[in-house]
Amino acid sequence: MGLAILFGVFVVGLVVGAPIAFAVGLASIVTFLYEGLPLFVGFQRIISGISVFSLLAIPFFIFAGELMLHGGISRRLVRFASAAVGRMRGGLGMVNVTSSMLFGGISGSAVADTSALGSILIPVMKEKGYDTDYAVNVTVTSSIAGVVIPPSHNMILYAVAAGGGISVTQLFVAGIVPGILMCLALAVAAYVVAVKRGYGGETFPGWEALFVSFFASLPGLMTAVIIVGGVLSGILTVTESGAFGAIYAIVVTGLVYRELRWEPFKKAVYQAVKTTALVMILVGCASAFSYLLALYNVPQLLADGLTSVSDNPIVVLLMLNLLLLALGMIMDMAPLILICTPIFLPVAQQFGMDPIQFGIMMMMNLGVGLCTPPVGGCLFVGSAIGGIKIEQTVKTIWPFYLALFVVLMLVTYVPSVSLALPDWLQGLGG
Repeated sequence: MGLAILFGVFVVGLVVGAPIAFAVGLASIVTFLYEGLPLFVGFQRIISGISVFSLLAIPFFIFAGELMLHGGISRRLVRFASAAVGRMRGGLGMVNVTSSMLFGGISGSAVADTSALGSILIPVMKEKGYDTDYAVNVTVTSSIAGVVIPPSHNMILYAVAAGGGISVTQLFVAGIVPGILMCLALAVAAYVVAVKRGYGGETFPGWEALFVSFFASLPGLMTAVIIVGGVLSGILTVTESGAFGAIYAIVVTGLVYRELRWEPFKKAVYQAVKTTALVMILVGCASAFSYLLALYNVPQLLADGLTSVSDNPIVVLLMLNLLLLALGMIMDMAPLILICTPIFLPVAQQFGMDPIQFGIMMMMNLGVGLCTPPVGGCLFVGSAIGGIKIEQTVKTIWPFYLALFVVLMLVTYVPSVSLALPDWLQGLGG
């Protein structure tokens, strides 16, 4: 009965339109009262949930991403990508995917990627004769590179939700190969659709223009190098690396590019503070929620339910993927990571999946949810920028979904895709 109350109150909260953090917190409090547990235990769980040192990296990553968004980084990355790959068939589609791979590694946010690059590329693609649905589809699906390619604050949330025993550094490294594979698969899909629709390529601007655009974008690209390199080298912790990255972003956008004026800076600070506050409230409430999930032994109940259908690991992992995909279609990414990780991770481990591998699988599944209705943040932003109805976009997005699904299956069933690089680096360190 207590478990029914927990999920029932949570679902009712979502239906009536309450913020997810409030729905999670209220469901936890009501269940604590039903079980006769002292409320101070719940509040202790909330406080302990946000009293985690590694969470300090999140505001730094978010702030750095906002600075990138408002400081001219994205435009220079697009110019470099255009010079490098724009001459291919459907050149601006290739530019879009390449820019997302580069910018995603800096911002760490799929929605920021869609907003920053979409506002530049979607209008240009429409002017060049590309169909609006194609422009939006490429932008939206490639934007989830920011969820997988490091640095990603969602990986920090996953590490915290998993109980703190997972290395954020290893998660960052594990996301590199799947992120690149994902962008390559999307580039192939963009190329195939471009050929089918008869899109041409851009004129190659020459090697000099290519090198000039590269060196112009280099200071911005170094943001990701500082953040990820500092962590991988062991010189900096994840939190220290995020702080250095934010400081460097201020220097680059304010002093090198000279595009970060006072008003955009205030907007970046405001958005970073707002997003951080939302995330921290959610983390605290989800900690109390997770405590109750463990109390009711939900992971084992889920495992028993899945094994009643099949005890084949291939089938069970496929069902986990489908569950995550379905949940990603109706809820935002951060709350799903915090709620689902304590439930699904033990099940995945029971069937032989490494926690790092499962983390990357979860990032990809929930990333696809960002470009899938009814609650697809990237899909809504991209469609709004393109001035097209979401249903029109979804009708022709299937080749890009197929590309993402292929990479997702590789991540799920070929452990080396996400684990080979972390294992190699760990071997070097050992």
